[in-house]
Amino acid sequence: MKPMLSIVKIGGNIIENDVELAQFLTLFSELPGTKILVHGGGKKATAIGERLGIRSTLVQGRRITDAKSLEVAVMVYGGMVNKKIVASLQAHSCNAIGLSGADAGSIRSVKRPVREIDFGFVGDVDHVNTQSLTTLLQAGLVPVFCALTHDGKGQLLNTNADTIASELAIALSKEFTTTLYYCFEKPGVLKDVQQDDSVITHIDKEIYHRLLKEKSIADGMLPKLENCFHALDNGVEKVCVGNTRMLHPDHHLYTTITL
Repeated sequence: MKPMLSIVKIGGNIIENDVELAQFLTLFSELPGTKILVHGGGKKATAIGERLGIRSTLVQGRRITDAKSLEVAVMVYGGMVNKKIVASLQAHSCNAIGLSGADAGSIRSVKRPVREIDFGFVGDVDHVNTQSLTTLLQAGLVPVFCALTHDGKGQLLNTNADTIASELAIALSKEFTTTLYYCFEKPGVLKDVQQDDSVITHIDKEIYHRLLKEKSIADGMLPKLENCFHALDNGVEKVCVGNTRMLHPDHHLYTTITL
């Protein structure tokens, strides 16, 4: 029987809220077994960039990463945000190690090709080094990944944190029974985006397609759910979506997604 692995991704609204972040890191540190944390930091990068006179550009809700924006992302994601999280986890006796995809060759990406839009230095994951990661996990370390990968030729690339989490979960599912958690500000996938008590507690493919047909899922949730089913289709045991309290063993109001 394969050992259990939890991969948890936190969104920018949690990172921006010191109280929520502190609560999350306490719960994450208490999460039993082998685990990995993945974080973004886009809002923080936008704020720091503006202080430096570097404005963020979004097209269709997606960030364009030019050379200057990449420098800010490396500074914020790989530096300030990552190390703050790692230090906080160490204070909770959780032996965290901060990583980008370049460290130990963990996550390699290809620069997104230019089609209708040139996204700049944005990477799409094409390889996860499970050998390096398994070595770290077996040593009792808790990897904390920021949203940066590399192309194997010396170039860092900005990479969607949801995608990093799902690709890590898929690759490591060959060695572990893997559960993927997407933590954000809402308590789960909602029937009514205005009503936090309208959580859909379970979604499978049949329910998902019905919700799509009914147009019951908010547009912003669609890419996250696509990531969820991509992970499930490729070996991940289950995916959970909810707020930070989802990690508490006595909390049951969140969305569990299975095939």
